Amino acid sequence: MIKENRPVQGSESTGDKPARREETLGESIRYFCVLLLAVFAVRSLVVEPFNIPSGSMIPTLQIGDFVLVSKFSYGYSRFSFPFSPNVFSGRIFGAEPHRGDVAVFRFTRDTSVDYIKRIIGLPGDHIQVTGGHLILNGIEVPRTALGHYEVLDENNRLLSGELYRESLPGSGGRAPVDHDILKLTDEGFANDTPEYVVPEGSFFAMGDDRDDSADSRFQGDGPDDLGFVPMQNLVGRAPVVLFSMDMRHPAWQFWYWPTEIRWNRFLHLVT
Repeated sequence: MIKENRPVQGSESTGDKPARREETLGESIRYFCVLLLAVFAVRSLVVEPFNIPSGSMIPTLQIGDFVLVSKFSYGYSRFSFPFSPNVFSGRIFGAEPHRGDVAVFRFTRDTSVDYIKRIIGLPGDHIQVTGGHLILNGIEVPRTALGHYEVLDENNRLLSGELYRESLPGSGGRAPVDHDILKLTDEGFANDTPEYVVPEGSFFAMGDDRDDSADSRFQGDGPDDLGFVPMQNLVGRAPVVLFSMDMRHPAWQFWYWPTEIRWNRFLHLVT
């Protein structure tokens, strides 16, 4: 009996290979749009990196730090999205921040500008600074001296002062928040303020560099006065420094990059 050997379609014995389908222009555009949508969704709803350009949060954050900001920590407002589309007001899935959080928010006088400060006061809190000491709800916030501290700011000026460990009372059932602050002086308006009462729907923010920060202590009509910050302006919480660069040289001098990386600040937790 003779068996008929028939080649299997598509096998190597026929010499045929599956045809490779060419990707159309329309499919390429679709893939690109899907990628853009994914990046937009992650930056709007999950996390977004921010660069620290000034020294107002020294010693907690250094100039040249890149922080990763959690966008879902406080819910979402129009400022959570690129270009801040005015499609709704208030916050969706809103959650009140905790006292002591380091948060990114939009500047009250120009909402195209991002600020990063520490949240000191929540609605109903009474806040005052007397002789350089922070008073919260009638009680002086405890602090411990850690010694002398010097650093250069964004204008290459020497900031020379005393480093303290401050312990802010917790909120929402959380433990007190221990964090470092820098004090350059105990003089001037920022160190002897009136008592502020934080209104509903707002918070009171201060920089950890207490004498070199334009923050909620300044309540006037000046272009740099922050005042109370509406909860709607919150962008997210900054829990970690992703990486950091000293950036003493222009960006085009790439041969200096390895020496300017602050290796000890990679994935550094922000407290």
